[in-house]
Amino acid sequence: MTTPDDAPEEAAPPVGHPAREHRFRADRRVPAALVALAVAAAAGLLLYDIASVRAGRPAMRWRRVLADELATRPLDDPWMSAGAGVAAALGVWLLVLAVTPGLRGLLPMRHGAAPVRAALARDAVALVLRDRALDVPGVRSVRVRAGRSRAAVRAVSHFRDLDDVRDDLEAALRGGIQDLGLARPPALSVRVTRPGRKG
Repeated sequence: MTTPDDAPEEAAPPVGHPAREHRFRADRRVPAALVALAVAAAAGLLLYDIASVRAGRPAMRWRRVLADELATRPLDDPWMSAGAGVAAALGVWLLVLAVTPGLRGLLPMRHGAAPVRAALARDAVALVLRDRALDVPGVRSVRVRAGRSRAAVRAVSHFRDLDDVRDDLEAALRGGIQDLGLARPPALSVRVTRPGRKG
């Protein structure tokens, strides 16, 4: 008989080699709804006109004008170039939306053996690192910009040697980044300066 104590323990993922986490994908409901609405409207209008022509009625005026313009205008016409450029730009935009995940403001976290995925907002990461930096002796003010691959920290120190403040600041911030549990910890860039002179 096997007891719970005899069951093999689930191996925890190594801390130094976190599992590769993919970014969260945006739903993009508004672009998808606009494209679907435009395609449905154009297809419905075209099918109605084709059915009308098959029933013995003349084609709609817009289709006759469009067919005539496409048949008679040269390819180097400004209107043709503008229309082609707009269509190409819309196509590129839709392709970019289709292949990119979006949600650049969310940084995925390590989940280990748990099936739950989590993420931290970049603003929250910047706020946590700012609080860590303000705890370092000698730091007067801090500005933190947290990106997907890099966290830029700009601190102002009003006493202590700048090199000592920078070393303590880097150590505190590296510990803070490690405690956040991000799947891809951002690289750290620290700059420490003295406050500017007044007047």
